[in-house]
Amino acid sequence: MASIATSTADHERLAEGVDLEALDAEIESAIRAGDAAAMRVLGYGEFTLVLGWPTAQPEVAVKRLPAFRDADQLSRYGETLSRYVDALESRGVAVIPTELRATEARGEYHAYLIQPLVPRDDLLNRVLRTAEPDRGRELLSMLAGHAAAAVDRSLGLDAQAGNWMVTGDGLVILDVSTPLMRSPQGRDELDLGLFESIYPPAVRRLLRRVAPSVMSQYHDPRTVLVDVGSNLIKERLGQWLPALCDAANEHVSPPVTEASLRRYFARDKQFWLAMQRLRRADRAWQRRVRRRPYPFLLPPPYAYGPPELPEEES
Repeated sequence: MASIATSTADHERLAEGVDLEALDAEIESAIRAGDAAAMRVLGYGEFTLVLGWPTAQPEVAVKRLPAFRDADQLSRYGETLSRYVDALESRGVAVIPTELRATEARGEYHAYLIQPLVPRDDLLNRVLRTAEPDRGRELLSMLAGHAAAAVDRSLGLDAQAGNWMVTGDGLVILDVSTPLMRSPQGRDELDLGLFESIYPPAVRRLLRRVAPSVMSQYHDPRTVLVDVGSNLIKERLGQWLPALCDAANEHVSPPVTEASLRRYFARDKQFWLAMQRLRRADRAWQRRVRRRPYPFLLPPPYAYGPPELPEEES
């Protein structure tokens, strides 16, 4: 198995101590078993999950990306990711050190984003659970300011609270796995086929039609902040909606209201639950009918809220 390193930003080489082949072998074993219980799951996203590595005593956080079809696609992704990080930082958004590493075996390219391990209680969505009113308003004001300063038709941002780490003097964005950049002509620079590949072939044609409109939402500051509010509802942090509306309305118009956030949440919930059902049905088809491993690790079924991690279960 050959190991491929693709640079992102000029950060310390986080991945030098990571045995990438052992990591990939453990994930492949979990995929064959159809169960991530033996791994240290740090969080679930809509596309993939975040793992602590090494499993016994995590030192870094790793996120496995959808499989790349060839080295050229991997290289283009790495170049886009690097420019995306640089663009965010140039607009005042601090980005956690992130390194892209990949392995190749039998013509498949498995890529991982490797980041420092962040204490869970430093994540913004966790901080908001217990924050005093003034502190919560301050943090949401920072978030809204970052979104307003960074987002335009060329640069997008997924700014939901769970994607930020709270530091002593501000916020640091964690999730840059989807480099939301567009050319001057409005073309998405990210190869959207990479993320469409996690869905059943039968629905990819539909996704190709709706993907541009979905992606465009992350290039509009108001919609980005509405999405933040929707995710506060999803995270059961609805008590912060008035503060988010006040923060958002310092930067965008027409005004963001609690009613608009709840309407957006209802639509978002319907869409992502449908996507979850499609992926679980595809997994059942692949494993039970075709008798082959499903190539992704899925979160447990959930009613569009934060899936409970094993160490949080009572």
